[in-house]
Amino acid sequence: MSTSNEILPPPIERYSILNWLRKNLFQDWLSSIVTLAGIYFIFVIVRVVLIWTLTEAQWQVIIANMQLLMVGQYPVIQLWRIWICVGILGALAGLSWGLWIRQKPMATLVTLGGPFLLALLPTDAGNRILMLVVGIITAAGFGLAKAFPKKLGRFVTIAWLLYLPVVLMLVRGWTGDNGIIPQVPTSIWGGLMLTALLAFVGLLVSFPLGVALAIGRMSRYPLISAFCVVYIELIRAVPLITVFFMSQTMLPLFLPDNLEIDPLMRAMTAFTLFSAAYMAENVRGGLQAISKGQHEAAAALGLGSLLSLRLIILPQALRNIIPILTASAIGGFRDTSLVMIVGLYDLMNIARITLSQSAFLGRHIEVYTFLAFVYWLISYIMSYIGQTIETRAGVEATQR
Repeated sequence: MSTSNEILPPPIERYSILNWLRKNLFQDWLSSIVTLAGIYFIFVIVRVVLIWTLTEAQWQVIIANMQLLMVGQYPVIQLWRIWICVGILGALAGLSWGLWIRQKPMATLVTLGGPFLLALLPTDAGNRILMLVVGIITAAGFGLAKAFPKKLGRFVTIAWLLYLPVVLMLVRGWTGDNGIIPQVPTSIWGGLMLTALLAFVGLLVSFPLGVALAIGRMSRYPLISAFCVVYIELIRAVPLITVFFMSQTMLPLFLPDNLEIDPLMRAMTAFTLFSAAYMAENVRGGLQAISKGQHEAAAALGLGSLLSLRLIILPQALRNIIPILTASAIGGFRDTSLVMIVGLYDLMNIARITLSQSAFLGRHIEVYTFLAFVYWLISYIMSYIGQTIETRAGVEATQR
């Protein structure tokens, strides 16, 4: 029997849209005024943007130069190699989404429907058909992952590790001019393809290098620690554009006359070395945030310094700095636009060339609006992936 003094739990408030609006947007008269003013301001901005986008903007400059913006001067007859890379990426994206992303129906719909939406763009009919094929491949990968989740997990992980080398081999080629897959010189690579390769090759390679530098900086061996400190501080003391100029102009002066390094390879190396220095400081911050008790617990278990670092310290440090790593990756992707200064035809440089065409003079707003959308879309995807990794790793729960 319950007594009169028994404290009853508060009634459960049923969730509804009206309750959410009242609690978050119309809690009192001041918040209601701010909400209404914000709605009016957004309406005015969206109205102006939509009117300009649908009635005034001349998007023919983008449609006519879409291939140039995407792949630069890459040979048209060899574009099937690029489409194979895109198809593999779609398959891996569908498989990964089906295996690792759960309870996000809207994001799943956007991911699976993205290729089909791109197929609606007013481009060449062949490109539309190929984009539809990529969409079907992505959806098929998602379905396979849902049907066989236990059998495909390790396969997808290995496939992601092999994807970048396979892409580089396909895009570059390895046979002579008369072979099935002839080599395509990097001097005619360009557009979004070049920007993506610069960013992801540099960021992926700089991550293990940055981890090694961070561990070396905290080493008890003075020679190793001093080398890492000098490297990190020296690289971080100069801007990225200076590193690019040194790799393109000064490095050839120190090489033998018969040795010539590809300009794109020099830019990738410079970007990797620069990113590694900043990555090292991020990782060092994560390592220093680990409490002393973790080290003592590892020593009490009989683990050596290498085992404790690999099994206990480093996983926790990397888990805690996932938001910082995501921000660094997004910033690095945007910084690749600086290669236009050293003569590489990335997306920004191709846009500048597009504006020099006599048929499209004065179409700066359309071109740079398109570039802003592309950079925002890729940055948002990277941010969303980072947030998903945070959620799966439990970073948000532990930091509350």
